[in-house]
Amino acid sequence: MRQFFLAALLLAAGYCCAAPAVSSASDAIRIKDLGKIAGWRDNALTGYGLVTGLAGTGDTGRNKATRQSIANMLSRFDMTVVADDVQSRNVAAVMVTANLSPFARPGDTLDVTITSIGDARSLVGGALILAPLKAANGQIYALAQGALSVGGYKYDMNGNVVQKNHPTVASIPGGASVEQGVNNDVSNNGKSVTFVLAEPDYTTASRVAGAINSALGQQLALAQDASGIEIRIPEGRRARLTDFLMAVENVMVEPDRRARVVINERTGTVVAGGDVRISRVAVSQGDLKVTIVTDNTVSQPLLVSNTGPDVRSVTLANSRVGVEERGETGFVAASNNTVADLVQSLTRIKTNTRDIISILRAVKAAGALHAELIVQ
Repeated sequence: MRQFFLAALLLAAGYCCAAPAVSSASDAIRIKDLGKIAGWRDNALTGYGLVTGLAGTGDTGRNKATRQSIANMLSRFDMTVVADDVQSRNVAAVMVTANLSPFARPGDTLDVTITSIGDARSLVGGALILAPLKAANGQIYALAQGALSVGGYKYDMNGNVVQKNHPTVASIPGGASVEQGVNNDVSNNGKSVTFVLAEPDYTTASRVAGAINSALGQQLALAQDASGIEIRIPEGRRARLTDFLMAVENVMVEPDRRARVVINERTGTVVAGGDVRISRVAVSQGDLKVTIVTDNTVSQPLLVSNTGPDVRSVTLANSRVGVEERGETGFVAASNNTVADLVQSLTRIKTNTRDIISILRAVKAAGALHAELIVQ
């Protein structure tokens, strides 16, 4: 019997020791979810073009840029037209934007966004004429063309206007074709790569470097600062860089979290980590409600006819002021609790969200909230 109790005690002790390991393992996430390899970024493309085929909802004759663009376009087809002679409401000048993936290859398609830059009323039913898309260096990387997809409309007649969403913005899914890709080499001369954290933190950077070295069995990673971790590529794996980066991205690590409380005063939303600590604090919260009601009445004499020119009705405003104070004041005493505990206690005494926001800001001002307070 004594051995049985001893075995049960050891099992209980082993369970208690294993519990924290399970919780920490559940908090571990992949390294690829914490950031990305340096050099992996999208490239913005911009172009100018013309949308044709509009049913009289295009730019007016006052838009000289549109008329000049039409004349220039027709000149490519050996047609000489003076810009002042162009009088069409079926064409609109637009800007074309797209994002070029860092690994895009010639022949890939991109989604493009079309926005009117003139005085067109609607782009519904239009089609974009071939427009080159350039990057910041002035080179052409893609060509855009196709029928527009507009998620709205606008119709007006005789002063009546019916509009839904913004009909002067449109899109073309897969409307651009990549002509040349971007030479994107994520490695540093093929010897190393730099992993960049989305949220810089010294503790997380050190943990990421340690997790990579432990998983790969070599001292390959070194945290350079709070954001970048330099990872050396072994000579035997430089020829297969993709497989090496796949192994690095799938390493599990438990990141360190900053204590933050996010408050949105417009919507009355409070979001805080469940483990954000607060020191000993006492909160006393009361509610005073002041109501002002105005009743407008009209003084009108009865059974009076043939009144003089100075006799008229009089409008009277009667105002009442009411003060309502809650019978008792809410009191909450917190001792080494979390923000979640404080909010739960305030909710029990029926404190509304606006008051909770004010209380949290006051607790932060008192130095009892050990977290970054972000007000949106």
